[in-house]
Amino acid sequence: MRGSSHLAIGLITGVAVAGLVPGVPFSPAGIALAGFSALAPDLDHPASRLSKRLGFAKNYVRWAFVLVAAVVAAYAQWQLTPGADRRLAFTVALAFGLVGAAMQGDSTRKLALLFTGLCTVVAGLYTGFVWLSMLGCFISLAPFTSHRTYTHTLWAAAAWTYIGHLANQSLGWHGVALFAGGGYVSHLLADSVTKAGVKWFMPLVDTSLGIPLIRTGSKSGNVLEVVICTAYAVLVLALIVSRLQF
Repeated sequence: MRGSSHLAIGLITGVAVAGLVPGVPFSPAGIALAGFSALAPDLDHPASRLSKRLGFAKNYVRWAFVLVAAVVAAYAQWQLTPGADRRLAFTVALAFGLVGAAMQGDSTRKLALLFTGLCTVVAGLYTGFVWLSMLGCFISLAPFTSHRTYTHTLWAAAAWTYIGHLANQSLGWHGVALFAGGGYVSHLLADSVTKAGVKWFMPLVDTSLGIPLIRTGSKSGNVLEVVICTAYAVLVLALIVSRLQF
């Protein structure tokens, strides 16, 4: 499915969790978390909404390599005496410069997400929030997997839900695990009605499961996505209204 449809389904799932699960407060932040979680599995896709947002630094990654090359070259020129160490430093500088100059497209995105994830890991270690470091690990590793493989599994959904559970314990915000897990699973369920399906139990079972109703990107597929989102929203609204009446 398209990212916009995943986001809509995730937000509707967040409303469902807030409005139907006893003891979970109706929270705009929780609904937003469900929407964010619904986009998380597609961090493995270069064109996904979340990849573009979290990879905000990708335009600067190349220049970072060039800057490192310049710093190493300057250090070699002014601090090292002629010899093997100096030649090695110039070689390293040249390598960084060439990599930075040649880098473009998906490789830059992956490095930007790796950098974003590692910064999140460090922030988690500094604050003592294990869930934040785990989130950073997910962001760092997901871009280096093939699309609809490891991030589109039951195990990834469980890990994401557990991150929410740890955040719940650290922040005292009841319902985080439900918002996070519900949003993530909504993505897998939505992709399960596309032609490609989802390998829920990979790597134990390398078989795509689902109902092949939608061809993502086609006109008919786009229409079906709108119909599914609308029907889902109406169903959730009806259930919430009926719950309020009793």
